[in-house]
Amino acid sequence: MLTCVDGLKEGTIVLAFGTLIAVGEALRWSGPGVRDMAPLGAAGSLAYALLGDDAGSPTGHGVAQVVAVVAVASLLGNVPHIARGRSGAVDHLVRRVLSVGFAALCFQPLVNRGLLADGPGYAVLLLALLVLTALCDAVLAAALQHARTGWPYGPLLRDELRAVPGIGSAVCATGAVTALAVAVVGLWALPLFSVPLLLTQVALRRYAAVRATYRQTIASLARATEIAGYTPAGHAHRVAALCQAVGRELGLTEPESTVLEYAALMHDIGQLSLVDPVPEGATSGLPPEEQRRIALLGGAVVRQTGASAQVAAVVERQADPGPQQPRAARIVRVVNAYEEKARASGPLNALEELRLGTGGEYAPEVVAALARVLSRGPSHPARPWVTHG
Repeated sequence: MLTCVDGLKEGTIVLAFGTLIAVGEALRWSGPGVRDMAPLGAAGSLAYALLGDDAGSPTGHGVAQVVAVVAVASLLGNVPHIARGRSGAVDHLVRRVLSVGFAALCFQPLVNRGLLADGPGYAVLLLALLVLTALCDAVLAAALQHARTGWPYGPLLRDELRAVPGIGSAVCATGAVTALAVAVVGLWALPLFSVPLLLTQVALRRYAAVRATYRQTIASLARATEIAGYTPAGHAHRVAALCQAVGRELGLTEPESTVLEYAALMHDIGQLSLVDPVPEGATSGLPPEEQRRIALLGGAVVRQTGASAQVAAVVERQADPGPQQPRAARIVRVVNAYEEKARASGPLNALEELRLGTGGEYAPEVVAALARVLSRGPSHPARPWVTHG
């Protein structure tokens, strides 16, 4: 509103930064195992918030204009994503505007009043502001995810903070350096400092492609038991999806959830060692010794696939006595048993059977988390995290 009343100041600067932000948002992208990212848009927004001079001439824009330009440019850049029905656009825009607004609120009043001077103090202030802005963005991201999904706030915040030293630090550093470069050489610095972030995004796309190929390999292996007639169609994928939802309900971090997903997909691979398939693949009704034998054989197969030792350990220990199991193995055991029992007697009876077995066979905290997830219905998201940058 203030910007509309007073009018835009420094139209050329507004056009240059607005274009950079819009293009960066239009290139926003996410992939398997990689956070939803618009590093170019984030760095451009931060650079505009921290801009004090243009080629040696003081700028006069304030906090209100920074917020207005970033909001409009980000919205324009997200139009293609919104048109394609991409989820998370609103959360992304809210994070971008609030985080950049925080940085501008801390910086612009000081520079416009001439309270900042070049020297060590300026560098320290800028570094402190970058750290606070990154923390603000992480807190906002976790809060928005918590409000949208209902997952525990603590693990979501840890996931966001874990991303800060990676792409988050690159975005903050590029934003600050771009602002300083524009102050010296003018707007020619914008395309120059955009190139490294674009190359980073290309590298992350390749990394995500490798992750996607790896997951497809795991998913294909999981279907081996279905094709051979040992388990019902879709069983492994249903268990994996429900395991992830339960894991996030219990506070698993993003890396832990990935291990859980892979282990859940291949939890039945040991059944290929059986001469005669178990009816409906329901191993939860077998004697404990037979369950552990199948689990150990499954872990050995998983190790041969090149999967991580953590994934193999979860598969191997899913049939261990409850108190001795790692948390991921307890989740796989409970969710697998629920899926098998639900096919035979229905969801409510299956859940009641699991509750009656919480004395030693099934972990009570996992059964309780499963009940909460099921109460929300099938539409509740299993992979809630979106991103940094």
